[in-house]
Amino acid sequence: MRVLKAGLMAALVTAGLGSAQAQAPRQDEFFWLGEINKATAVINTGEGLLDRALAPRIAAGLAAVLKAGAAPGARRPSTVITFEPLLIEAAGVEATLLHAGRSSQDMHATYRAAILRDDLLQLAEALRKTTATMLRLAERHAGTIVPNYTNGVAAQPNSYGHYLLGHIAGLQRDADRIREAYARVDRSPMGTTVLNGTGWPLNRVRMADYLGFAALVDNAYDASQIASAEMPVEAGALVTGIALHAGGFIEDVMTQYAQSRPWILLQEGGGNTYVSSAMPQKRNPGLLNDTRSQASTVISLAMGRVMQAHNIPPGMADAKSVRDNSAMVGAAVRLLQQWDRILGALVISPERALEELNSDWTASQELADLLMREHRLPFRVGHHFASEIVDFAKAHDIRPSDFPYAEAQRIYAETLREMKVEGGPLPITEPAFRAALDPAAIVAARATSGGPQPAEMARMLAAAGTALGEQEAWIAGRRGHIAASLARLDADFSALLPR
Repeated sequence: MRVLKAGLMAALVTAGLGSAQAQAPRQDEFFWLGEINKATAVINTGEGLLDRALAPRIAAGLAAVLKAGAAPGARRPSTVITFEPLLIEAAGVEATLLHAGRSSQDMHATYRAAILRDDLLQLAEALRKTTATMLRLAERHAGTIVPNYTNGVAAQPNSYGHYLLGHIAGLQRDADRIREAYARVDRSPMGTTVLNGTGWPLNRVRMADYLGFAALVDNAYDASQIASAEMPVEAGALVTGIALHAGGFIEDVMTQYAQSRPWILLQEGGGNTYVSSAMPQKRNPGLLNDTRSQASTVISLAMGRVMQAHNIPPGMADAKSVRDNSAMVGAAVRLLQQWDRILGALVISPERALEELNSDWTASQELADLLMREHRLPFRVGHHFASEIVDFAKAHDIRPSDFPYAEAQRIYAETLREMKVEGGPLPITEPAFRAALDPAAIVAARATSGGPQPAEMARMLAAAGTALGEQEAWIAGRRGHIAASLARLDADFSALLPR
């Protein structure tokens, strides 16, 4: 049996394990193998599975291994079979008594779940921050009237704040999915060994509690054979959804940015834009391009999880790589950080947006709606009337505010004759006709729930703020639970160390 040198033992006893923990060690595979071993030593000693007389020396050896691994540039083994020799060297072969009822299968499944759990919290926090920035922008532009687009063409006037709240609704679903996935990841596989458990009466519940897990993976076969390969694929679906939302937003901005006189731009400088090497007039949207590329990278990495997980028998390690899984989530975190930069760099011109609205007759549907809503004219008749007005206006380069009311009356009469509908003169007065083509008036007069009218905007902005507060509290609660669990483990493990 090997014994720790007196000087190292004294240092461990004097300094205690708390000082190393206070330096917030990197929570990688080595860290979690250490936590699993610490929890095993405490639990098995307390429950009579490990000789209480051996526990101090094994605990001291484990503490020495962890302290050495915390040194700058130190070796930090990431597998059970490379970690264990260090433990044997520090505490003797008796240290392998910790391995009662364990396998690299359940230990690796446990640290994969713990690391993915941490990654999901990091993703949730990045998503919350980006959504909060978007919400502040929506509040600032609640009354800014801009065109919205369908099929790549200007379609209707809307509040830019309302448009952003639509994107926020999608991001809130992403946040919900993270929480739902987290609950499935936040289950401890420890104690399931390889396939069907062990003859050792291991306390799985206490182990899960020490490691900060909320529950157990119930089925021992599922623990390392099914769930461990499935969770990275689910995380891939999460980041894919976020990347698709980011890409859609960026493409909408790019549609405007490509115009000669866009109503939405990026602030120049700070890496947001860059000049062309040949064409002096160009201000290339570097930040938009880089973020769109990052979204594609995220989706590529996510699809890799699917490709590696398919067509393999249960238990294979293909899709379980901590490095690859963390790289995928980390790429999504960077995407969100870049998206946050875009939101902070947007420059909106309400005047130019209104000009585009009026030049492209995006308010014309309101004429058809008004005729049906207040004068009971069939919608398709009103739609045809409005369409004829737009055709005439574009043929004669007439803006909505300048369209001759007499011409509208003539087109209305022709529409009734063409569609064989009985009726008198245009029932909309000239002031009502003008108001129906006013984009700001249209937005303010929306009556359905979820619309851009001021009352609904106030309600939805408040609801989005509440949801963000709940998300922030959930993230803090999960992190606090893990930290408290590990602190309790440290305290109980310290009690095993030689005095």
